[in-house]
Amino acid sequence: MTDITSAQHQQVTDLFTNIWKNYIEVTPSAHKIHQLLGAGADLINDHVAYRTFNHPKVNLVTLADHLVKLGYKDSGEYDFSSKKLNAKHFEHADTSLPKVFISELRIEEFSEEVQKIITKMIDSIDEKDVADQSFLYSGTHWQVSQADYQTLLAESEYAAWVSAWGYRANHFTVSINHLENFSSIEAVNAIVKAGGFVLNTNGGEIKGNEIVKLEQSSTMADKAVVKFSDGEAIIPSCFYEFAKRYPLDCGTLYSGFVAASADKIFESTNVAA
Repeated sequence: MTDITSAQHQQVTDLFTNIWKNYIEVTPSAHKIHQLLGAGADLINDHVAYRTFNHPKVNLVTLADHLVKLGYKDSGEYDFSSKKLNAKHFEHADTSLPKVFISELRIEEFSEEVQKIITKMIDSIDEKDVADQSFLYSGTHWQVSQADYQTLLAESEYAAWVSAWGYRANHFTVSINHLENFSSIEAVNAIVKAGGFVLNTNGGEIKGNEIVKLEQSSTMADKAVVKFSDGEAIIPSCFYEFAKRYPLDCGTLYSGFVAASADKIFESTNVAA
């Protein structure tokens, strides 16, 4: 914990309230699961995740700047070579506030056609919008055609997702450590499945273990309508994750991420799935 003022804490809380509202618009299952696990009580969010591109205008540092201004600090760096992603996570000294995981696609590693589509999207963004905190729950700032979406999808599920959904939380994450009625990830998974929700089984239902100090599972993304420039389509939107952290030798809970597990969590939005 930290001695930040109540006003500062409220500022961060208000930001995540807006991010949650924006996320729920296309992820109604998260609200239902929230009720299922919390029985009406508030849940503690372990972390929230964002996707972007490594373009200076909107790279992970640019997005993170909104968080740094609120007291967040760079707390870990990750590489996802197969998906061509860089990532970092950010933590607040007040551990009651969620961590934030931000990844960025290395656009220079893709075909010229894909690079052109992405660059055109980024060119459509007003820098004044990027500078405003509301950018973190602003959605898309462009229109892409269904053909462009399919071109992106052929090379990167990640790029296609960002083209359709833009800047909103990709997922929220329930902290199992703070649940009153559940203590294991197996119990959480069981009630989620019993509620009719489908879990991501890539790499197994449970990613990680006590040895790496982090266990994770997630739903497969909801499906929602996207308005492309030439029509509408129903595609995967966002998902809900569940995380259980284990203590380090010093007694504090591990607060980082496990790249091998996160690599599979990304696939919760895969169209092919």
